Order: sequence, then structure tokens, then C-alpha cells
Amino acid sequence: MYMAFELSEKTWTLGFTAGLGQEPRMRDIPSRALAAVAAQIRAAKERFGLPPEARVVSCYEAGRDGFWLHRCLMSQGVENEVVDSSSIEVDRRQRWAKTDRLDVKKLLKMLVRYHQGERDVWRTARAPSVAEEDARQ
Repeated sequence: MYMAFELSEKTWTLGFTAGLGQEPRMRDIPSRALAAVAAQIRAAKERFGLPPEARVVSCYEAGRDGFWLHRCLMSQGVENEVVDSSSIEVDRRQRWAKTDRLDVKKLLKMLVRYHQGERDVWRTARAPSVAEEDARQ
């Protein structure tokens, strides 16, 4: 199962899908509510008819939240990619619309493509160690 985050100050938008061509399951939760993330993962697996032990691959754009979420997800068995936001493709001819839900849908599509082998779809950021991240601050 694929999961994408759009992180903001007060809420996080989560998107889930089992693959391309499927309408994603979208949910808003309070920011930093890790118990709510785990509950939404369980609910999404149930909705898509996946077993509880099904693999979860996720992504979010690198930003002010740093890498604590990446480390937390990895410790819970979620394979996570932190995406360099400047590397995300944008259709310049399309009218610019920017909402958290649209961002999550785009991230989900790109995550599926990335995990199907299309490695040039974006650039990922290397997560520093806790000590390295603290030294940056």
C-alpha cells in the first residue's frame, strides 16, 4: 500500500492507494498525531482488502518538520522516502491550483511510479542522523 503526507502546521493530509488507477483514500488528521497515522494505515488496509502485515511505502516533501517523521515511520516498519520538493515535476501549461489534497494525489502517483522503477521521477533527500540534524539547528 502506498501512503503520502502533506504536512502543515495544524493538520496533515494523508492519501492512500493500492496502485495507479484507483481513487485514493484521503484523510485529514491533527499534525504530529502518530496514533492517528497508525489508525489510518490500519483503516486503509482494511478498505483496500489488504492483510494487516501488508507492506506500506510512504513519502512526504522535505521541509520544516525535518526528518523525525522519517525515522519514526521507519522504526514502525513503513518504508519512507523524503522527497526534495524542488524536484517534483510541474506542468507549466496547466492552470496552477494548489491544495493539500491535490498535492497528496500528485505525490501518491509519483510514489507509485518511483516504486515501479521510474527512478528519475524525483530526487530523494538523505535522512541525516539525529546528531547531524541537531548540529544543523
